[in-house]
This record gives sequence, structure tokens and C-alpha cells, in this order.
Amino acid sequence: MKDNYAVIMAGGIGSRFWPMSTKKFPKQFHDILGTGRTLLQMTYDRFLNSCDKGNIFIATNKEYRELVAEQLPELEPHQIMCEPCMRNTAPCIAYATHKINALNPDACIVVAPSDHLVTKEEEFTKTIQTAIAEAMGGDVLVTLGIKPSRPDTGYGYIQFSADGSKEIGSVQKVDSFTEKPNLEKAKELLAAGNFYWNSGIFIWSAKSISNSFSRYLPEINQLFSKGAGFYNDSSEQAFIDDNYQKAENISIDYGVMEKADNVKVVLSEFGWSDLGTWGSLYTHVEHDSNQNALIGNKVRFYESSGNMVKVPDGKTVVLEGLSDYIVVESDGTLLVCRKQSEQLIKQFVGDLASLED
Repeated sequence: MKDNYAVIMAGGIGSRFWPMSTKKFPKQFHDILGTGRTLLQMTYDRFLNSCDKGNIFIATNKEYRELVAEQLPELEPHQIMCEPCMRNTAPCIAYATHKINALNPDACIVVAPSDHLVTKEEEFTKTIQTAIAEAMGGDVLVTLGIKPSRPDTGYGYIQFSADGSKEIGSVQKVDSFTEKPNLEKAKELLAAGNFYWNSGIFIWSAKSISNSFSRYLPEINQLFSKGAGFYNDSSEQAFIDDNYQKAENISIDYGVMEKADNVKVVLSEFGWSDLGTWGSLYTHVEHDSNQNALIGNKVRFYESSGNMVKVPDGKTVVLEGLSDYIVVESDGTLLVCRKQSEQLIKQFVGDLASLED
């Protein structure tokens, strides 16, 4: 595993998980599932099956360095990559690529978000091993496609050849990427059978992704190439602080994956969710006989059904006559919102911020 590296992206705010997730303390640093481990810690643990612990890097906002160090005290300082500002995933991955390439030009790099849920850990590890073998076998960019279980409008989709194998674990050439569709389109994609959810997890050799940046995002590549003498040194942060904001704000999907002709997908099924919303969490939390999902030990339901409730242990809550709602309490802030209206939560956060200005 000495050539295997993982980059865990942990710089997002997760505003759709408000009020628990805030700018000062985003969702990846919370124990959302009540397991005793935060989402970041669970992601780190997951990659220990594929990488040496010294080969796992956390890319985060400079503001969260101490949170990362506190939750993962086993990390060396150089394993925490601090971005001085938000510039989307392409600059983040370019930074990580140059940093790792300076350590090991033969590296295979796995890039993954810090806030995803995986319920089948062994299947995940097996899938990552398949992807690594494919990535190291040639000049290819590999991603993981998740077998869809419903016509979901919250995910992007990956199309592969309709004539190819649909066996889980098989590797297929990617034909195209589809952005988040409306419901009618999502139903069409699901019926077609050769569209899988885009997991946002990528696997490639340092050489292949470096070549892709040089070809598709040359300005970003040149920007981070200037730091060749600074990476993994005490002068790295100063270089990043001076240059990171100069990078174009663009995702790796738009900047590279949708342009490249050497993209492959591993057809996957390992109990995945991106946990983007309280509604997505609802599907992964145990339900009572009335389909209420609960995280908290002193909540009582009366004539209530289909609710997603997350409150601190010890907080007494009584709900009567409530159906299909999200109820969340965190640090004295209470959210009560219909599940079907959860897309408004980002608006709520913006409205509250304007009141504080």
C-alpha cells in the first residue's frame, strides 16, 4: 500500500444540515449518526484499509485546521492541507496532486469527500482496490458510479455503454456525465439501466491526473507548478496563502472529467449516500413502527409519523400530531421544517445571516 494515497476533502460548510452544521463547525466534524465518530473520522477510518496512515491527507479550509488536528491527532502537520479560501474541487485536487507527486511520482491517489456515508465497509474497500488496479494499469481517470435505487434528482449521473456489463464491480468506459436532472428525466435515466449516480469519488495515478490538468486546466496546473520547491516543507503554507486565491473557481467535474476521453467507472454498490440533506439522513437511520427516524434518547412521539428528529442526548422533546417533518435542535437553535421543503434550509440560513449583518 506504500504507493496508495488518499485525499479527503473536508472544507465545505454543509449549510443544508443547519442548524447543526454551521460555518464555524461544519457537518463533517459532527457525529451526525450518533456512532461516537464524526463523519471525517469515519472517512479516515475507512481509508486505513487501503492506505498507510501517513499517506492520508485532509484538505480543508485554513479555519478548520485545529478541528482536523483535534479529531485526527495521529496526523502529522504536513498531512493537513489548509486552503486560505474556497475555490471548488479542481484547485483543491491540483494542490494535492502537486504535493503528493513531490513525495512519490508513482503514487495512486484516491480523492473523496469527508461527509459521505458508507454502510458496507468491506464492499467499499474491495471497490477501491478494483479502482486502484484499473488506475495503475494505464492512463485513465477512474470514478465510482453508484447503482441507483430510485430516480433521485439530487445526484448527477454517469452514463456508460448500454452494451457493457452491468455487473457490480465491473469497469466500464464513461460515455457522458449528466447534471442533476428533474424528476421526469431521472426516471428516464433509471429506466435506461446504464446510468449510475456520480459518487464524487475519484481514483487516478499522479501521472494521469497531472497530464489531465496540463491538458484541460493549464493555468491552474501552472499556478501550482510554481510551488515545486515548497511542497511538504515549512514554506508550503506561505506559497499556498499567496497563490491559492489566484486559481479559477471550478469543479473537477466541469474542468476535467466532462472533457476527458479516458474516464472509466467502477459500477458500485456499498451502501452509499452523500448525506447532503436531512432527508437523505432519514433513509439511513433506524425507523420506529411509525416511520419516525430518531437520533436522541429522550424523545417521545404521539400520533406522529415519518419525522426526522435529531436532538442532543438528554434533551427532552415531545412531538404530537406531527408528520413528515424535520426537527433539529443544536446549541439552542431549533429547526422545524417539512421534509418536502428542506431545500429552503439554505435560504433560511441566508435570511438569518442578513438579519445579523
